[in-house]
Parts: sequence; structure tokens; C-alpha cells
Amino acid sequence: MSSTSPSRHSIQGKTVLIAGGAKNLGGLLATDLARHGAKAVAIHYNSAASKAEADKTVAAVQQLGAQAVALQGDLTTAVAMEKMFADAVAAVGRPDIAINTVGKVLKKPMGEISEAEFDEMDAVNNKAAFFFLKEAGRHVNDGGKVCTLVTSLLGAFTPFYSSYAGTKAPVEHYTRAAAKELGVRGISVTAVGPGPMDTPFFYGQESADAQAYHKSAAALSSFSQTGLTDIEDVVPFIRHLVSDGWWVTGQTILINGGYTTK
Repeated sequence: MSSTSPSRHSIQGKTVLIAGGAKNLGGLLATDLARHGAKAVAIHYNSAASKAEADKTVAAVQQLGAQAVALQGDLTTAVAMEKMFADAVAAVGRPDIAINTVGKVLKKPMGEISEAEFDEMDAVNNKAAFFFLKEAGRHVNDGGKVCTLVTSLLGAFTPFYSSYAGTKAPVEHYTRAAAKELGVRGISVTAVGPGPMDTPFFYGQESADAQAYHKSAAALSSFSQTGLTDIEDVVPFIRHLVSDGWWVTGQTILINGGYTTK
């Protein structure tokens, strides 16, 4: 390899699949990886409500010179997950990088959570994450990178988020297991747990008092414009993990400015 050739762990020329890639953190990841040389990005979105944003992200990725396609699907069944990966492979080829940003938050006392609400949280945060890793193991190229979004609440001692943090918690073990199973193929597998992020995902659940608390809880809050975790601060870490940071595997990294620690 010449000194001017891209590293085998660089993003240059790689194919990317992002579940939940239409907007917020997923959308920024799509454009960021394209800007850093990805040749193709498959952008999943959940429903018709996100189609316009998915199309906008596709256009932004294409403007950066990469191929892009939007794929719609509710990923809470194994069949739907299989279809998303199959559709991505048919459209842009086997992924070198697979990132799952899909998640659902519920802030509610345990005593008020219905079985239907728990089942929905479990399907989105737990079941979908498991089958994403399963299909990534089947479809990601050797030497590839896989990353799943979890939450910094995995390091918190707090009420009201039992169904959110609880259904994200299994992903830590799935990540370790997948890293062991796929390591023989040179595939690294990580999980990233951002702190409360400055996106609609956060504001839809929190009262004004809770927002004020979260905006002051991180050690570095006073040095942030919002006091929260900005998606622009998370993206470089994920970019590193799915490129030159490949030697980190089987771990959950909390990116939160000192909001929680393990």
C-alpha cells in the first residue's frame, strides 16, 4: 500500500447503511460520512411522516458526491429487518459500515406503564437492535464496522426511564457477543450512549423543570451552547469508531460531557 492510498479502515470508498438515518443524529451521520468519502449511503426511515426528511438527506448526500437511497420500514420484526438489509444490498451493495440509531423514549413511572407501552418500547429498543446486529453479521463485509445507539442513562441511577434504559440495556451484551462472534472476520462492534441530546427526541418528553435540570447536569454543561449533548459532538466519535477507531470493539462508549459515567 502506498503512502497516498486510503487506509483499509478509512471511510473513503465505503458503503454505509444507517437505520434511522433520515434526520437528527442519523441524518447528520449520513452527510458527515459522505463528506468524509463514503461512496454510497443507504438511509432508512420508519414511516411516511419521515419521508420528506429522508428525501432531503438523500439529496444532501448526493450533493456531496455519494450515491444515496432511502429505504422505508418498521424494523420491529425480524422479517422487516431482513428486508431492509436486502434492499440496501440490492440498491448500493453490501455495507462496510452499519449504524443503528433507531430508538424510542418514554418517561413515566413504572406503575403507570401499560403492557402495550412496554411491548412497544421493547420492540423498538431491544428487539430491533438484536435483529439489526444479526443481519449486520450476515451482510456487513469482512473488516466492517457496526455501531448501535444506546443511552447514557445506562450509567444513571434515576426514576421514570425504566422502560427506556431497561430496553436499551440488553444492547450492551448483544454488542459484546457480536464483537466476539464477528471479530474473526475483522468486524468491530460498538455501542454509543449519548447524553440527552438537543433534538426533538428530548424535548417531547421533558417538562420545563426537567429540561433545566438536564441542561445543567453534565460536568461540561456550562461550556455548551445548549447545556445538552449536541449531535455535532457525537458524530466525530462515531466516525472514529467506524474508521480508524476499529480496534475499540465490544464496548459501550458514553458521550455526554460528564452527564453520567459507568
